Amino acid sequence: MIFMSKKIRIGLVSRTLTLRDEVPTYQKAPYVPRDIVTILGELSALPIVFPDVEGASGKDYVDLADALFLPGGQDVDPTLFGEEPTWKVGGADYKMDRFEIDLIRAFYEAGKPIFGICRGIQVLNIALGGTVYQDLQADCPSAYIGHSQKAYGAYPVHHVNVKKGSLLHAALGDTAYVNSRHHQALKDVAKGLVVTAMAPDGVIEGIESAGSDQVAAVQWHPENMWREHPEMRALFEQFIARVEKSVQK
Repeated sequence: MIFMSKKIRIGLVSRTLTLRDEVPTYQKAPYVPRDIVTILGELSALPIVFPDVEGASGKDYVDLADALFLPGGQDVDPTLFGEEPTWKVGGADYKMDRFEIDLIRAFYEAGKPIFGICRGIQVLNIALGGTVYQDLQADCPSAYIGHSQKAYGAYPVHHVNVKKGSLLHAALGDTAYVNSRHHQALKDVAKGLVVTAMAPDGVIEGIESAGSDQVAAVQWHPENMWREHPEMRALFEQFIARVEKSVQK
């Protein structure tokens, strides 16, 4: 690993949590998953939370971090990839989606590394011009695997086949046994991205930049798995190595 004189800074997109206090009022708070913060910290990175601030653009954040991490979350508003929402879409937040897409484009144009998981792979693809299935069961009948597991988060439920020569293959090898908690998935892959992993039913499980190591993303939740399944730690180690390489340029 390249020696760094200071911690690399990872911009971590926040989600919104509604809290109920002891008094009968509700507060909305930005939050990030603890498992992601923990693994990034263990790898000597400094996570910086990027909340959805009124009036702020992606360019306002791009100089604050060396890379961008896109965590899981709710569905993306289908109007942002040119479709009318169906009743299967749940919990979309148009304002947050627009903010995250703007962030992705700003970091992408700046040439800074990006890593996404679950919703992260979907919003990344949308930001760069791709689309997603609004609901796998309704829109993609060939998806016969159960992609919305009932088992606890770290438990793997299906395999993915990994493309040789890809970043993902360098981290995980030919196949990986992964967890699965999504009802949406990539449909049309954005120009400039290539598929690096697929489930046995053809659902896209991984993408990366064509011809560079700037962008990588997976559909599953490695942040829930890295403690019990150490091979998943390699995805985070690879991301940090990409960031260190980028900072040294």
